[in-house]
Amino acid sequence: MTIKPSIKKSKIIIRRWREDDIAGLVQCQKSVYQSDFPTDSAHDRRLFELEFKKFPEGQVLAESNGMVVGYACAIIVQLDDSQPYYTYSEITGDSTFSTHDPSGDTLYGADIAVHPDYRGSGIAGMLYSQRMRIMKRYNLRRMVAHGRLPNYHKYVGQFTPEQYVAEVKERRILDPALIAHYKAGYVVKAILFDQLVDRSSMNYTTWLEKINPEFSDTKRRIASTPIKRPVRRIRVCTAQCELKNISSWDEFKRNVVYFVNTAASYHCHFLLFPELFTLQLLGLLDSQASIQNNLKELATLIQRYKDLFQELAQSRGLYIIAGTHPVLRNGKVFNTAFLFTPTGRAYEQDKLHISRSERSTYAFNPGEAIRVFDTPMARIAILVSYDIEFPEVSRLLVKYGAEVLFVPFATDERKAYSRIRFCAHARAVENCVYVVIAGNVGNLAQADSLMINYAQSAIITPSDFAFPTNSVEAEADANTETVAIAELDISNLLLQRDIGTVRPLFDLRVDLFETQSKVPIEVIRCD
Repeated sequence: MTIKPSIKKSKIIIRRWREDDIAGLVQCQKSVYQSDFPTDSAHDRRLFELEFKKFPEGQVLAESNGMVVGYACAIIVQLDDSQPYYTYSEITGDSTFSTHDPSGDTLYGADIAVHPDYRGSGIAGMLYSQRMRIMKRYNLRRMVAHGRLPNYHKYVGQFTPEQYVAEVKERRILDPALIAHYKAGYVVKAILFDQLVDRSSMNYTTWLEKINPEFSDTKRRIASTPIKRPVRRIRVCTAQCELKNISSWDEFKRNVVYFVNTAASYHCHFLLFPELFTLQLLGLLDSQASIQNNLKELATLIQRYKDLFQELAQSRGLYIIAGTHPVLRNGKVFNTAFLFTPTGRAYEQDKLHISRSERSTYAFNPGEAIRVFDTPMARIAILVSYDIEFPEVSRLLVKYGAEVLFVPFATDERKAYSRIRFCAHARAVENCVYVVIAGNVGNLAQADSLMINYAQSAIITPSDFAFPTNSVEAEADANTETVAIAELDISNLLLQRDIGTVRPLFDLRVDLFETQSKVPIEVIRCD
């Protein structure tokens, strides 16, 4: 790298942050990471302010001619060494530094960055020196950090991440971030995958540690509680609904309330209904009209449908994936799934893939948006029926954090059902993700394509020693109106992605192929 003469001569000042530095910090971060991270992953002003307020002594920057040209963030934490490696979000409280613990024994380096125009001028070394001073000043046992591998994308086909790190250590390959960590005295303890979405590093991250040789244990005999990885368990219920010829809205409501009350009585967090189970309401419409006209008429009931499920989700404290219901937009009909939250909010996910029969029979149109719903219990996504048969979508959703895939479906006979079931198992194995499927049973004379139904709803797991032998946590009896309920351990799922017998997400040959979305993946934070 060639450094401009004007930059060479400029004086670099290393100091702590001040409140009026926040705008400059935001701008510096954008300059550093704009090509490597999704725009939604960058800090906003609020997060920098939270970090500064929580531990101002740990936040330093480099300044040149009044401009922020580098910065380093750190907090003190107490980690449990018996636990597997922590994620960035776990240690930093999702970048808020709410986990800062003055009685801890570890300095965590949350971020360090140098403006591209000032790299090679020794700023990184000066910032690391400040971190060392903080570690010694507070008599901390060690420093730890997650590190990037920004040049790994150039060598991904030649070396595994472990081999690449070894090559950089011997200086046979140049990686500016890793070499800077080595110069600072860090040791690479592990290589992790999918800690961050980082294109240049191919989503690989190093876990780094530097021991404080001056640490005095006798000076730090203060009882402290380590950050424990939260045990995240959710209980899910999949409703296997029998389609019936009903004569009133109240009759439909009674059927819905039955399943909601069942899920609530078993203390479930999530309840899944089948695809198009609201077609029972066709019995309230003109039996002589075409199915396509009736679907448009059914779409006019959308507000009653939403009001019903919003009230039930709120009153029962449930996250309800309320199957799908026809939605009319600009004269086009979409097969849309809805997520209703305990706070009364409603979120939509259109069916993305429309089969030949759905186009001809229902005139459904395909959706465009791909969404992950970040709930306090788990990150979930909804794939409507046929969507589960396309592995690319599931892989994209998991890349953006999905932990459970909910699949409402409607299939008429055993072979159609088997396509859904087998693909659900495949997606669970490929992505180390839970998959919950819910289908209809019974018959519905008003809808030609739903005259018969076959379903065996199930809650499906990956296939490894930590999960059931048949990779099924629970399943309903076939072709019977009932529910299946199971408890899913989200913490264990994420752990198995790192330590499982096979690690499909870790072992991807991204040098040969890559799954990319042509539209932004929306991560929606739900209350």
